[in-house]
Amino acid sequence: MPALRVLFLCTGNSCRSQMAEGFARALQPGRIAAYSAGTRPSEVHPLTRQVMREAGVDISEQHAKSVDRFLAEPFDWVITLCGEADESCPVFPGATQRVHAGFDDPSRASGSPDEVLAEFRRVRDEIRTFVASLPGSIDPYVGKSQPWRLP
Repeated sequence: MPALRVLFLCTGNSCRSQMAEGFARALQPGRIAAYSAGTRPSEVHPLTRQVMREAGVDISEQHAKSVDRFLAEPFDWVITLCGEADESCPVFPGATQRVHAGFDDPSRASGSPDEVLAEFRRVRDEIRTFVASLPGSIDPYVGKSQPWRLP
């Protein structure tokens, strides 16, 4: 059975979608061919790289990409990870299923450096749980607008 082609999409492609792509590659090799992009890409946040490295996942070669780069490609799933990406998600060709799995944006965390780092770690761990449970965890959400929730 070929790997499922999955595009993880958020606004900046700087935190959540990068984490999801990294975890999919690390936790689901051969099952998921993972990609990530942003509706308005920026740069991968340094704390994203740090917390993923702490989790044993090297995303140092990943970089922010525009969703426009992938519009002509077929995907089994496009998974939006933030509300803005869910609202502005373009149409993809073929039998692509769209799923929204919203997570907080750790780049918007405030507080001390330790508090901000703790927020990046919390979101990272939620995304790891989500990606590790694919594909079964999103089956009830395919084609619906309600966000995925942690079990």
